[in-house]
Amino acid sequence: MQTINQSFKVEYNYSIFFTHNLFDQTNNLLSDFFSAYTEQGFQRKVMVVVDGGFLSFHPGLMDDIKNYFATRVKHIQLAKDVIVVPGGEASKNDPDLFEKLAQAVDIYGVDRHSFVIGIGGGAVLDLVGYAAAVSHRGIKLIRIPTTVLSQNDSGVGVKNGINFHGKKNFLGTFAPPVAVFNDLTYLNTLDDRDWRSGISEAIKVALIKDASFFDWIEENVTALADRDETVMSYLIHRCAEMHTEHIGSGDPFEFGSSRPLDFGHWAAHKLEYLTDFEVRHGEAVAIGIALDCVYANKIGMLSDADLDRIYNVLVKLGFDLYHIKLAENDKINLRNGLQEFREHLGGRLTIMLLEKIGKGVEVHEMDADIIAASVDVLEKYISEKKVLTEG
Repeated sequence: MQTINQSFKVEYNYSIFFTHNLFDQTNNLLSDFFSAYTEQGFQRKVMVVVDGGFLSFHPGLMDDIKNYFATRVKHIQLAKDVIVVPGGEASKNDPDLFEKLAQAVDIYGVDRHSFVIGIGGGAVLDLVGYAAAVSHRGIKLIRIPTTVLSQNDSGVGVKNGINFHGKKNFLGTFAPPVAVFNDLTYLNTLDDRDWRSGISEAIKVALIKDASFFDWIEENVTALADRDETVMSYLIHRCAEMHTEHIGSGDPFEFGSSRPLDFGHWAAHKLEYLTDFEVRHGEAVAIGIALDCVYANKIGMLSDADLDRIYNVLVKLGFDLYHIKLAENDKINLRNGLQEFREHLGGRLTIMLLEKIGKGVEVHEMDADIIAASVDVLEKYISEKKVLTEG
């Protein structure tokens, strides 16, 4: 019996640009990017998909996009219609939206030499990225994230996906974008929940990788809560930098079971579903971080002092650290969430816990009774805090 062994490497390169007023006629960033795609023989096209929630705050965006391509990027053919999809997790829960985007690719003749641009929050970018990745086995994807969370986390990475059969990101791909454009002016119209929500991902990566970054967040927590744009700009840049460093130096396509950047996420993903996504992703991550930190403290891994610092930062930012759904059905929902996370990882559970601020360690089992006790600690903490506040 003869054997053929195949081995090859594929190099990915993409840039994350930081700017203001991306589609302003005086902004050269996007036109300079497209100027590299001028080969003879190709009629490159671009299809734009926009988050409907975001568009409601930027009603002139459609005209800005069309005018920009008509005057600044004439050699790229813009699809006649800008496609609008609902914002938020609803975009990942409705399979008809994926079908709509796949049909649009066909209708507008968007091929593998062309581009799909996604503009919106992380959920919309996940949907658009998945449609682009599987249409024609891969259309070039440009992401324009419009929330704190997507600019510092999901929008700068390599994952795309939609929800299926009640499970988050059950269908998805690893397909890097060709570019990411973070327009910081888009953050001005976020409500306070979405402004705050994305900060949890920065706290996450600081806790497991960079104690000095957590110190900085701690020192600037009031400015962040008060929507200081300069402080937020630094947080987004540093968080995106740390995410891309991890992706580039680790296991970007997750062939193993190690997923450090999912710190706090196993419970967060379940909580999102249990609340019908009333709790937003970043809010759920904040609760998940708090739960895993209490767990680490209970097993003697994380000190009381570090736990208190983490509590204080999350609370000062305005996060709730407990939700009644955590304790529902004698906490059986959380046990199921842990099992689902195990399945998502390929059968071997790998959870990141904190040894100290700035240093995460991986464990492969979690005790269900200690998880339940940790939920009780969070409930008690919130109850005591409420009494103090009302008193």
